[in-house]
Amino acid sequence: MALSARNRLEGTVTAVDSDGPVAEVVVDVDGTDVTATITSGSVERLGIEVGDEVRAVVKASDVMIET
Repeated sequence: MALSARNRLEGTVTAVDSDGPVAEVVVDVDGTDVTATITSGSVERLGIEVGDEVRAVVKASDVMIET
């Protein structure tokens, strides 16, 4: 699969909460949790389970910094 997004964070799925039509998938990336909100159907279609090695792909047009 080819994507235009350049930010790919490799990690391990530590939690999947797919209650209802929306799911939260938590990925441990070098000790930092990255949470993705995707459809429960996507979790099923991709076969995502705790312990899976995955890539979190981030595409954003804006990044803000707050102090």
